[in-house]
Amino acid sequence: MTTIPRVVIAGTHSGCGKTTTTSGIMAALVARGLVVQPFKVGPDFIDPSHHAIVCGRESRNLDPFMIGEEGVRDCFVRACEGADIAVIEGVMGLYDGVDGSDCSSTAHVARLLDAQIILVVDVKGMSRSAAALVKGYAEYDPRLKFAGVIMTKGGSDRHRAMATNDITLPLLGWMPRTDDLLVESRHLGLVMGEEDARMRFVGEFVEEHCNLDAILAAAEETSEISSSMQEPGGARDARVKIGVAMDAAFCFYYRDNFDFLRSAGAELRFFSPISDALPEADLYYFGGGYPELHAEALSRSRCKNDLVRAADAGKPIFGECGGLMWLSRSITTADETVHKMAGLIDADAVMEKRFVALNYVVGKTVANSAVFPADMRFRGHEFHYSRTTPDADVRYLFSLERGAGIDGRGNDGMIAGTTVAGYTHMYFGRGVAEALCRVAGKE
Repeated sequence: MTTIPRVVIAGTHSGCGKTTTTSGIMAALVARGLVVQPFKVGPDFIDPSHHAIVCGRESRNLDPFMIGEEGVRDCFVRACEGADIAVIEGVMGLYDGVDGSDCSSTAHVARLLDAQIILVVDVKGMSRSAAALVKGYAEYDPRLKFAGVIMTKGGSDRHRAMATNDITLPLLGWMPRTDDLLVESRHLGLVMGEEDARMRFVGEFVEEHCNLDAILAAAEETSEISSSMQEPGGARDARVKIGVAMDAAFCFYYRDNFDFLRSAGAELRFFSPISDALPEADLYYFGGGYPELHAEALSRSRCKNDLVRAADAGKPIFGECGGLMWLSRSITTADETVHKMAGLIDADAVMEKRFVALNYVVGKTVANSAVFPADMRFRGHEFHYSRTTPDADVRYLFSLERGAGIDGRGNDGMIAGTTVAGYTHMYFGRGVAEALCRVAGKE
């Protein structure tokens, strides 16, 4: 259980300045000497990378659809150990959940954690209408607790007076328009935190333009949170070794997955497919990321040849999204250049100009494989700009009740020998992690 102070930074909509504001609050708190535990509502990988840079602690995803309500509380309690305050960044608009429902919305998570909400409002092009907007958000769900509002992209003193005169929540910040702290975007979202050092300095901006003392006071107004799950526990003595690709090309992972793997008895060996040789391991895991941005380096990497030899030797290999592209024969980038990849899967990936799939995933395995057993159920997420075309005789391991998969009809997870690769970013939980460790232990 924990009584840690906590606050949720929610937005009226995507693009309102929520990530910059959240990272700035985190950085300002760190500058005051506090240990800040960051969280992100939803399945996003990119915003948590900014949090980790600012806070020096891994950011965790809180997503009731993928991990359940008790899973959210459990993740929160575990991750907050040793921290002084928790700051949770919302997703999209405050009330936007799965398929237009409340499920997995920022509001849903705020209620689960009994956390005060700070509403971020983009007031560019608005004056008195901002008060109407704030009133609507504050009164839509009476179960929520609002600490106040931070207004972004503000203009002159006159603009501030007109926009804030009638608001029904305390004004906790007025952040003027500035291009200096804008975070670049690319397909899939913002650039990763490691690529944008400006996020380190946004704390000074927030300290200057927001009432940090009032934010801290609001965070204290909370209750005890407990969890009946308390899993995964501490790492077991390692009985298997799992090689995990981790570099600029492969960087999309749920940090809870690593905890579950360690709890199931895995020693994780991180390596860069761009620059490293393939480490000795019992199983290899390639997550998502941006292999298309590093396709030339990957095509020439030593790791590619090592991986082919590992597959020939019967090593289990699992790839997700970017990992699928890397394990395929080729990637055709946006400039129509074809780059040869590892070739373990009889398929070719091509980058498209807009996203091909964006959805939560619910699925199961429909056969035994060298990586997963039959009838294993899982949840996850898919978001990609590539389209992968397999050969006609492809075999699929995953059947998705929800999600597009590789073929757009719910088939995912191509099987080739001891390799399985699909578009689903899987949230492991205990069951998937133990399945992977059992397979790795058969070596």
